[in-house]
Amino acid sequence: MGSGRFPWRETAESVRLPARCGNCYDVDAREGPGLNHEPMADESNQSEDPHVPSPSLWPIGFAVGIAVLLVGLIVNPLWISTIGGAIAVVFGVLWAREATSELRGTPVTIEPERRELAEPGAGPAGPTGTVDGLAELEQGERFPRSKFLEGSTLGLGVVIGGIVTVPVAGFALLPPFLGQKQHKVDLGPVSELKEGQWYVATFTVDPEQGEVSRRTAFIRNNGALATGGAQVPSFTIISNRCAHLGCPVQANGPSGAILGLPTVKTKTLNGDVTFNPTVPAGFGCPCHGGQYDTEGNRTAGPPVRALDRYSFEINHGRLILLSTFSVSHVDGTGSQAKIHKYKPVGPGEHVDGPEQVFYPINPPHH
Repeated sequence: MGSGRFPWRETAESVRLPARCGNCYDVDAREGPGLNHEPMADESNQSEDPHVPSPSLWPIGFAVGIAVLLVGLIVNPLWISTIGGAIAVVFGVLWAREATSELRGTPVTIEPERRELAEPGAGPAGPTGTVDGLAELEQGERFPRSKFLEGSTLGLGVVIGGIVTVPVAGFALLPPFLGQKQHKVDLGPVSELKEGQWYVATFTVDPEQGEVSRRTAFIRNNGALATGGAQVPSFTIISNRCAHLGCPVQANGPSGAILGLPTVKTKTLNGDVTFNPTVPAGFGCPCHGGQYDTEGNRTAGPPVRALDRYSFEINHGRLILLSTFSVSHVDGTGSQAKIHKYKPVGPGEHVDGPEQVFYPINPPHH
């Protein structure tokens, strides 16, 4: 049944309604979208969440690499910083590739729509055909302005950060590693040091620096040592810097005039050198209670290793001190001692075992 202008037909699958033009129709389909279905209707049915990039692990890996790199600058610049830098570079490259994947893709070619010109009075033109002289649409931008500005901003930030950071880091880190010369300290004739006797020696490492470079060492003349068929002088020369925090270690025993032995004083190219005789039962630190035996091995307290020692040479009968070196422990005594020698490290640092990897690289010590 129906009424008025639009009759109702139950059996019809669709109803044709009058429209403003002869080619426009409104179709009421019982199932599925109609003929003039609006595109916005499909979009409204989709998820209302905006399109966002999928989660990525590359930024997290990059941040972890930077963190390891910064920690390694303090702990171990040679190994841990290198590992952190490698992690940061790998994840940074992967992150950059993912961020620029759209820019590196094949550009989409947009074909222009073409229509025929309709004859006057022939009605609207259809969707097919071509128009002579119609300019084609240009391709979409391969490098959008937003991406260019983003890359330029990041690049400029990196340049400014490098300009500010590199000079400061260079002045802070390089001087201890550059221009370090070895100081040779002349302690005088070997003949003035009695065989088997311990001495507390005080001397100046660099006369140009004055009293600031004054040092103390415990020296014992071990006598001659047979090496390669020749007899060479042997000395035990132990630094008085505690292996815990660097406090001055003292001899645990009488010294000076109470022994009835003379104090040896000599003048060398490095200035005045004094040898004060002593009879130590060991060496001890008055600051934190670190204790060592007469070979410098740790026996008690917080030190992590034995006392450092000095290398030496005999030049024209004179005892010459060279650079220091660190010692984990010493087996034996005197000229027969077996010294477990390592490169010089700071107080409180392990020189063997797994703990040694947790300490930074030390600048050269002379």
